[in-house]
Amino acid sequence: MISLQNVTISRGGQDVLRDISLAFRDSEFVGVLGPNGAGKTTLFRAILGLQPLSAGRIEVFGAPARRGNQDIGYMPQTRSTLPPSNICGFDVLANAARGHEFGLPLSGGRLREEVMAALEDVDGVELAARPLARLSGGQRQRLLLATALLGAPKLLLLDEPLISLDPAAQAAMIALIARLRRSRNLTVLFAAHDINPLLGSMDRVLYLSGGHAALGMVDEVITSEGLSKLYGSEIEVLRAGGRIFVLSDRPDAHHACDHA
Repeated sequence: MISLQNVTISRGGQDVLRDISLAFRDSEFVGVLGPNGAGKTTLFRAILGLQPLSAGRIEVFGAPARRGNQDIGYMPQTRSTLPPSNICGFDVLANAARGHEFGLPLSGGRLREEVMAALEDVDGVELAARPLARLSGGQRQRLLLATALLGAPKLLLLDEPLISLDPAAQAAMIALIARLRRSRNLTVLFAAHDINPLLGSMDRVLYLSGGHAALGMVDEVITSEGLSKLYGSEIEVLRAGGRIFVLSDRPDAHHACDHA
């Protein structure tokens, strides 16, 4: 289980997260929603032990959050993570695998076995020999996901894995992550701007706004009353055709759902 106990994180004299207490269950899929600057990436960095806390405590599988925790696989946003290059997919993962090592280095055979197993898990064996410059957005995302799977983590932190993907590629990525979650018994925290693509896959939703957090079932959190309380202004939530729509004069409220 991952737990936050009275966590506050401040930057520049302003609380990004304020006195947050919550817990994520083992093997659950949680969508992490909220406007830009709400603290989604900050939360992930804190769980990774990379972001100092102003107050409180974070525990990851019974131990304090710390750098280099091999129980965590992290997939960062891709805008600057994989620049176009002639390096091939296999070498990207091999370099990442070496970064996971403790003690004796992996032999060439073991390294290749681990890399190819991770690529196979994301349906990306063909990416091993392809240079990054020739990969599509969806293929780059699968390569990053494979990197996050190295070392057999128990928790995946996925920071905007749907960014720049078309609807078909988004659906394929979510289905792949949901399958991995079941086959590997993973806990998944999945940051996104839009809740709708995740509705059929996630167990609960964490919504961040204005330093506050609400964690629960979608029908408990994504409500007119709930979002109005988080934003401190009137928000109307509508449901139609299996989708969620937000009506508000605040543009930042539109990042979580479709808007009308």
